[in-house]
Amino acid sequence: MPSLKEIKTRIASVNSTRKITSAMKMVASSKLHHAQVMIENMLPYETMLEHILNTFLASEADATNVFSIERPLKRVALIVFSSNSSLCGGFNANVLKLMQTAVADYQSLGSENIIIYPIGRKVAEKVAKMGLASAGDFTDLADKPNVKECIEIARELGDKFKNGEIDKVEMIYHHFKSAGSQVLTRKTFLPIDIKSELDRDHERDLTMNVVTRDAQEYKRRNNITKSIQEKEEVKPLNSNFIVEPDMQTVLTLLIPKLAHLMIYTALLDSNASEHAARMVAMQTATDNADELLRELNLQYNKSRQQAITSELLDIVGGSVNN
Repeated sequence: MPSLKEIKTRIASVNSTRKITSAMKMVASSKLHHAQVMIENMLPYETMLEHILNTFLASEADATNVFSIERPLKRVALIVFSSNSSLCGGFNANVLKLMQTAVADYQSLGSENIIIYPIGRKVAEKVAKMGLASAGDFTDLADKPNVKECIEIARELGDKFKNGEIDKVEMIYHHFKSAGSQVLTRKTFLPIDIKSELDRDHERDLTMNVVTRDAQEYKRRNNITKSIQEKEEVKPLNSNFIVEPDMQTVLTLLIPKLAHLMIYTALLDSNASEHAARMVAMQTATDNADELLRELNLQYNKSRQQAITSELLDIVGGSVNN
């Protein structure tokens, strides 16, 4: 059984640790507030722009673009978002685990054909440890989200995809839903994922008939407005698109803008999720410290009471003997 001095020393140590975790929780809470405001302001705009562009590409047979065409995979890139520091629960571990799963999915291409864009020190260290190709150092971007650097990354990936150097790009990050819920997300960045937009059509209130991707492909190949089935007419998702000045100009402007916003929004998502995860982890650590202090104080009081009782018995026994 530990002595009173050892218990007292441990109580002081736990008290000191509790002060640190409590302070870190307050700091994370403050940072989360600012990050949450940023992502709440940006996310609806990015989501609506993505919805409009994907719907337009899916509904218009002539709306073809190099960034929306799928091709055989020879080389892929992964944009992985993590943090620069620890003490945020399973935030980084979950991201790294999903990254390893994605790398395993493309292992048949060869490690040299898998390029990682590591946003954050933790993922950069893991990439170096796994011996994968890294596209550069983006550690500062994880702590200080920067639109300019996101635009540079999006432009670089767009040029490589357009030139055929990369055939697919995916993003791995945490989507911030609330302070207590962050959803690990693996999302296709390039080519533009029209299929997922078509799959979500049943959730939206559209007046036109929702068509499948196969039907749209059939329409595009045959330049007709009816599907194979005689009873069902293939219609665009929306028939009221007015394109000015022309379709190619609109796509040339919107697609790069969406690419920039997708990376920046994912960065803000990851940043807010990191602070939320750290706040929850530090709150849990503080609660555990409180529980440990309660047990240690109880143990200290019991040991002290036992020592006092033992001394009283010695005194009483000594007086009886005298």
